[in-house]
Amino acid sequence: MNFMKYKYIYFGISLLVLIPGTVSLIKNGLKLSIDFTGGTLLEVQTSAPNAFETIKKLKEVSSVQKSEDNTYLLRMHEINNDQKNKLIEEMSKELRDLKEKRFETVGPVIGKELTQKAVVAVIVASIAIIFYIAWSFKDWKFGMSAVLALIHDALVVLGVFSLLGVKWGVEIDVLFVTAVLTVIGFSVHDTIVVFDRIRENLPKMPKVSFSEVTDFSLTETLVRSLNTSITVLLTLLALLLFGGETIRWFIVALLVGIFSGTYSSIFNAAPLLVLWERR
Repeated sequence: MNFMKYKYIYFGISLLVLIPGTVSLIKNGLKLSIDFTGGTLLEVQTSAPNAFETIKKLKEVSSVQKSEDNTYLLRMHEINNDQKNKLIEEMSKELRDLKEKRFETVGPVIGKELTQKAVVAVIVASIAIIFYIAWSFKDWKFGMSAVLALIHDALVVLGVFSLLGVKWGVEIDVLFVTAVLTVIGFSVHDTIVVFDRIRENLPKMPKVSFSEVTDFSLTETLVRSLNTSITVLLTLLALLLFGGETIRWFIVALLVGIFSGTYSSIFNAAPLLVLWERR
């Protein structure tokens, strides 16, 4: 299959996906949860039919999210135990069967430290990947092409969640950082499979151009890459449909990232490698 013939179309598709999310990311940023900003998380349970509207009216509550079993997750600025008890008492006036299930407070210092560690983790992982792939393949262009593809995947996830934050108020938490790092690992794993086949085929096809060797290698690995990705996506889809509220957006981040990672490994990383080789 002549993949490289349409490489600029693949890049164009990537740009169409990246531009809206990147613009939103620059303009609006990400909606951070209390894990990063500091604040209080209060989880309550009530069967009252007007619970959502009642809780949403409270001035202390920044956001409220309904989950299974008539449970409501309240996010607010940092409050102490006495203030929490007063808030519970105020809600109990209208919600008779109100029960407290969880009360957590994260200080702004912890939130700032977590943000710094998350950024450092992504940077360190990317640098380590560049050096490892460059050492394994004895060529810097392999490492740089793989990292450019994983940056593409990370930006896709960040952009999508920036748009979700603007549209539906979706917040990112510690699980989101885990999802981004997982996507980075998956993206590089898929890319290495393609690159390794290219490296194996180069000595076997000395009279063939690098572009043709890449096309041949992609054709050989295409079914394997798609089978692996589809298996993972189906598993994640099942978790999204039947899993709990607390991991919903974590699963969505993985779905977006792995779909993007599969695309970039085939249609971005390999064409970038071919362009780099030509120049």
